[in-house]
Amino acid sequence: MAPLAYDLLDKDLDAKRHKRKRIVPRPNSYFMDVKCPGCFGITTVFSHAQTVILCAGCQTVLCQPSGGKTILTEGSSFRRKADF
Repeated sequence: MAPLAYDLLDKDLDAKRHKRKRIVPRPNSYFMDVKCPGCFGITTVFSHAQTVILCAGCQTVLCQPSGGKTILTEGSSFRRKADF
């Protein structure tokens, strides 16, 4: 039996593939917590949101749609939510 050309359990290699060609299929989108640079409030945002997301506390623009993934406003930080 010949050895495989690549490791099937390597998650980094599998993550770079197209979502339909992965060994274990999973979506490219995710939810994330975005921290407002003004009031430091946290808002949950979809990674591929199609509308402008405003902070609930100070009405600052947190991210803008781009056709694919949203573009975060400069100064705001995010954390990817855990998958269930």
